[in-house]
Amino acid sequence: MKVFVGYDPREDIAYQVCKHSILRRNKNVTVTPLIQKDLREQGYYDRPVDKLASTEFTFTRFLIPELTNFEGWALFMDCDMILTTDIKELFDQADDKYAVMCVHHDYKVHEGVKMDGQKQTVYPRKNWSSVVLWNCGHPSNKVVTTDLINNPETTGKYMHRFSWLKDEEIGELDHTWNYLAGVYHDIEKPKLIHYTEGGPWFENYRECEFSDLWKTELFDMMKK
Repeated sequence: MKVFVGYDPREDIAYQVCKHSILRRNKNVTVTPLIQKDLREQGYYDRPVDKLASTEFTFTRFLIPELTNFEGWALFMDCDMILTTDIKELFDQADDKYAVMCVHHDYKVHEGVKMDGQKQTVYPRKNWSSVVLWNCGHPSNKVVTTDLINNPETTGKYMHRFSWLKDEEIGELDHTWNYLAGVYHDIEKPKLIHYTEGGPWFENYRECEFSDLWKTELFDMMKK
C-alpha cells in the first residue's frame, strides 16, 4: 500500500506523527512525504512559488499518478491528520470504476484565519482533495501529468475540484475517513481525524477537539 503525505517544513512534527499513526497499525505500508524541494530537484515540479498557497503541497498532491507510473492505487493525505485504525480498511474500499475516491464534504466555513495565520477560504468541494484514494491507472487520470500541474494556466480551483473528471468518476467515502475536527460532531472516535482548522502542534490549538488522541500518538512515537 502506497501512501503519500503532504509535507510542509512548518509542520514537520505533524507529518512525523501522521506517519507514525499509520505505521504503528500496519507495517505493510510505504509512506512518502511530498517534499516540494525534492520534487523540484527531481524534475517533477517547477511551478513558481505561490506565496498565497496555504501549504507547500497545494499542487504537489496531484503528482501522485505520475509518481506511481500511472499504476495501481495510492492514497494522498494532508499532514495534519492521524489514523486511529488500520489504513488497510480504507484501501479495501478501492473500486476500479472510480478515478478517485474521497469524502464529499458539504459544509460551510466562515472566512477567517486558521493554523499559523493562514487564511481560511471558502470554495466548492472544500477539503475533498485532502484525502484522496487515487486509482492511478484509471484512463481519466492519464491527463494528470507534470505538464498539466506545472502549467501556470492550471489553477488550484481546477485541480482541487477534480475538474478533469466526470462527477460519476468521483467515488464517495464515509466522512469518518476525513473527519474534520471542530466541524463534525457525530462520531466518538473517527477512523481518520483531520485537524483542518489547526492541530495541537500549534500553540493556539493545544486543546482542540481530539487533541488527546494526537498527543497519544506523539508520546508513543517519542517512546520508540
